[in-house]
Amino acid sequence: MTTEQRRSLLAFQDYIRKTLDPTYILSYMAPWFGEEEVQYIQAEKNNKGPMEAATLFLKFLLELQEEGWFRGFLDALDHAGYSGLYEAIESWDFKKIEKLEEYRLLLKRLQPEFKTRIIPTDILSDLSECLINQECEEILQICSTKGMMAGAEKLVECLLRSDKENWPKTLKLALERERNKFSELWTVENGIKDVETEDLEDKMETSDIQIFYQEDPECQNLSENSCPPSEVSDTNLYSPFKPRNYQLELALPAKKGKNTIICAPTGCGKTLVSVLICEHHLKKFPQGQKGKVVFFANQIPVYEQQESVFSKYFERLGYRVTGISGATAENVPVEQIVENNDIIILTPQILVNNLKKGTIPSLSVFTLMIFDECHNTSKQHPYNMIMFNYLDQKLGGSSGPLPQVVGLTASVGVGDAKDTDEALDYICKLCASLDASVIATVKDNLEELEQVVYKPQKFFRRVESRISDKFKCIIAQLMRDTESLAKRICKDLENFSQIQNREFGTQKYEQWIVTVQKACMVFQMPDKDEESRICKALFLYTSHLRKYNDALIISEHARMKDALDYLKDFFSNVRAAGFDEIEQDLTQRFEEKLQELESVSRDPSNENPKLEDLRFILQEEYHLNPETITILFVKTRALVDALKNWIEGNPKLSFLKPGILTGRGKTNQNTGMTLPAQKCILDAFKVNGDHNILIATSVADEGIDIAQCNLVILYEYVGNVIKMIQTRGRGRARGSKCFLLTSNAGVIEKEQINMYKEKMMNDSILRLQTWDEAVFREKILHIQTHEKLIRDSQEKPKPVPDKENKKLLCGKCKALVCYTADIRVIEECHYTVLGDAFKECFVSRPHPKPKKFSNFEKRAKIFCARQNCSHDWGIHVKYKTFEIPVIKIESFVVEDIATGVQTLYSKWKDFHFEKIPFDPAEMSK
Repeated sequence: MTTEQRRSLLAFQDYIRKTLDPTYILSYMAPWFGEEEVQYIQAEKNNKGPMEAATLFLKFLLELQEEGWFRGFLDALDHAGYSGLYEAIESWDFKKIEKLEEYRLLLKRLQPEFKTRIIPTDILSDLSECLINQECEEILQICSTKGMMAGAEKLVECLLRSDKENWPKTLKLALERERNKFSELWTVENGIKDVETEDLEDKMETSDIQIFYQEDPECQNLSENSCPPSEVSDTNLYSPFKPRNYQLELALPAKKGKNTIICAPTGCGKTLVSVLICEHHLKKFPQGQKGKVVFFANQIPVYEQQESVFSKYFERLGYRVTGISGATAENVPVEQIVENNDIIILTPQILVNNLKKGTIPSLSVFTLMIFDECHNTSKQHPYNMIMFNYLDQKLGGSSGPLPQVVGLTASVGVGDAKDTDEALDYICKLCASLDASVIATVKDNLEELEQVVYKPQKFFRRVESRISDKFKCIIAQLMRDTESLAKRICKDLENFSQIQNREFGTQKYEQWIVTVQKACMVFQMPDKDEESRICKALFLYTSHLRKYNDALIISEHARMKDALDYLKDFFSNVRAAGFDEIEQDLTQRFEEKLQELESVSRDPSNENPKLEDLRFILQEEYHLNPETITILFVKTRALVDALKNWIEGNPKLSFLKPGILTGRGKTNQNTGMTLPAQKCILDAFKVNGDHNILIATSVADEGIDIAQCNLVILYEYVGNVIKMIQTRGRGRARGSKCFLLTSNAGVIEKEQINMYKEKMMNDSILRLQTWDEAVFREKILHIQTHEKLIRDSQEKPKPVPDKENKKLLCGKCKALVCYTADIRVIEECHYTVLGDAFKECFVSRPHPKPKKFSNFEKRAKIFCARQNCSHDWGIHVKYKTFEIPVIKIESFVVEDIATGVQTLYSKWKDFHFEKIPFDPAEMSK
């Protein structure tokens, strides 16, 4: 690309921003854009809209240096259907697009009338030539899922971005063909000048205009930027910094070469301490020798923060820094990355995997290992897997040198300890796991630490629950009726689970449902058709019971309206899917109660007292200090959404700008936030000031660098002593407060126990610090030797693959799907099925979030094709040049052909059958 072309692209960027939705051309830009850029652009669209996404796209585009990208961009526009934009950029003549501006202005003015008068499905076929194919599909999907008005709104949005010069006339003709009265308003002969403001208002006065408020889409993009520089922030490392005295005190034992656990409050700058240790460690090696540091971070956002911090600090000193996470590990040779860099930031499972494979021969390749949030080093956590390897090397008499070990944490915890002696044993076991001979805390410079990290005042607020709960009564009756229907189908239902005294609207009831669903998936009868009928019916009944149970939990902690909306969404989705006789019956039963539920949820006397108290706290604190920054911790994702809706719908809380932060994992009910979404929210919260309250699940209580808050609210939220210290540590500004708000006395009691355990922990650490170091090391060695004996005695032999062919049955309807002999393994962890017979067993639907990863392009979801089943089996992908299904084992029941015994597996690794690698040659047969 010439400099002139680059200048022209910049000159005409406003036209491109107003017209281009870059997400429609990203698949054609794969040779030039990596997965990360694609994710950020997609996230920018979800968060701020197509125009901001186009701005980011252009930024990335203009930064490209590779040959041929400008031609590639034009080709991408052409392939996606942006013929007008393609022509304009090719000739650098935007007159045709510029002429469309007056029609865009007219359509914007007419948008309220357009939404109420237009049926998009009636005119879409006529307008298809003026839109991108994907836009047409999205409009149809919105019409079917959200209704015609939402579809009309989407159609307006797409027309406003259309680059086709004939779209205004095409719209006029389509309206006239349908004899739609809106055509009287849509005057195109001489443009917008023909529609005077008074005429427009007169014509619209007589129409029945409805106003709809629509929530902005959730932000989909995690800031790569750190929080604003402050004296202490772990991320303020752009230039050499002067450490505080307490940070030097914390670093001292590790700088002397001792294996150390550094235990210090959240927000005191433990990352800076690790940087001090790392720099000292790398500089101590004589000429001709080199150190190699690995820093482990559990969570991807923490990993990215630390990679940024270490890179900014150490690269200016001439050290090579890189990072590898699960998202990038498949695409890079890990052993070469480790060999060629001085500091490597890793998510721990990467090292576990490579130690198993032998690509990293031993831990001796490193000279220093730093474990962030090191209190996780227990049981089967990846940290512990790494340290098992370390301890086997230490206790096995290996000749290779062992790396120094440093752990960072805000709290070492005490487990289930009931007194200081038990707490002491627990802490010693953690030290043994990390081979640590020192626990470093701030003692000599405590006053300085307290000037930096303020311990918030803690308040307990016990609130009464609703005096009467008509909503719960109605839902509970629907649940009893549904249970009765299930028992009619299967009289042995109660024997499917040992869980007794289950109460509606509790976690215990959720556990009962999960147990019953697992049991009915392997329930067997001589009559296979009857078995299939019963299993499918039980699956449907229990799925509905789960949703009712979820709704009761939401209602208990938020508004009845939120719980009812949750159920309405569920039943709307049920209608859109298979909708068999059982679902029709259950939907009818719900709809018979819907009017009563609507009435109850709207009744002001049914307001949740907890929400009233939460509102009072927020109003009071923001009245005292309008600059207050809050983190509101809750237990579930559903509650995050419900409280956000409540805040946004409450005029008394209009001063709040809420953001949400949830985990990335998938639960039974919800898919978590994507990494870019987490990034965007954190950026908006700590850098841009777009949010002054963050509603978060437990993802925010550990490790992630969040702006200093002066108000932490724990809304029915309590965990162990580690969680208590971490969540409280989020309120680290001067004069900060921490409220625990609950209707359950047991929650307050548990938090008070945590406070007692914190004192026990601190007392135990002080006792340990008085021990002679040699005595402490001997104690640690004794624990390590004992734990290794237990570990070795429990070591299981590698399972022998079962070579017998087995059946896979649909987990919902029990239909035969395939045999294990038909299954092939791709890249060690993805499973596909060969043969035309399997293709007849499933149907596919476009994937709601198509994306590329490694050699795969996720395109569709696959479901059981059997009538009224539609059980989710997995995805359809393009793998290299092959279009193949990829199945998930938890969706199936495995049946032994010889014995008929049926088994459930939640992970492929637990299913020990003969796994045949995927061979492209088989696909051509």
